[in-house]
Amino acid sequence: MPDATDADGLTVGQASTRLGVTVRALHHWDEIGLARPSLRTAAGYRLYTAGDLERLHRIVVYRELGLGLDRIRDILDDSTADVPGALRAQRTQVGERIDRLQQLGAGLDRMIDAHERGLLLTIEQQAAVFGPRWNPDWPAQARQRYGDTTQWLQYAEGSASRGPQEWQAITDAVADFERTLGEAMDAGVTPGSPEANRLVERHREVFASYFPLTRQMQVCLGRKYEADPGFAAHYDGIRAGLATWFRRIIDAGARAHGIDPDTATWQ
Repeated sequence: MPDATDADGLTVGQASTRLGVTVRALHHWDEIGLARPSLRTAAGYRLYTAGDLERLHRIVVYRELGLGLDRIRDILDDSTADVPGALRAQRTQVGERIDRLQQLGAGLDRMIDAHERGLLLTIEQQAAVFGPRWNPDWPAQARQRYGDTTQWLQYAEGSASRGPQEWQAITDAVADFERTLGEAMDAGVTPGSPEANRLVERHREVFASYFPLTRQMQVCLGRKYEADPGFAAHYDGIRAGLATWFRRIIDAGARAHGIDPDTATWQ
């Protein structure tokens, strides 16, 4: 490597600044023989000539296009290399990556909307899925009350991927469960019996469409179903006394798993 003065070229640091790449990258390209400085000062400092910088500029451009270092070496060193073909292939890969990023962006937008709104259905879709008694203000009220909880985040993450058909399936599953619940009460199913305990487990499975429900959380919900006027009216509208009976079978099921309903907490 010929000797030179500092005026003959740029140092590694200067080339790094000029090109907008790291010194570490330049050292690596030097080590693998991709772009070596042509000159060295008497003091041993490496210097890049104008020709070296031209090669480095091309490397930077190809790297920004996503080409690997081995492919760049082929393009720079092989006069027969099909450069347009390589760039077309890279353009195809870039287009595919853009499509994936656009899909990711759309998914993120839905996730943001779900966290902020709860339901990604129009008011008309909500009425069609949940029925005429549905209040479209309920999701906003729920977010205001529970928006800082883990359960709201879990609910929103599920909601982000659901459309009318998915919500209709959940609504149908809930309605079927509540119908079975009323029939079991009519049949005289007793709290703590195997059939009652199966209903308690089915409730947890159906409710998991909203967020995972632990047994302790289920006990808290059972108390709310009985004590809250809105929930109590809903269940007692299916069968008189169903809210209390539902709470009782939940309590009995919890006891069967070593949980004291009187001390259960939301956890």
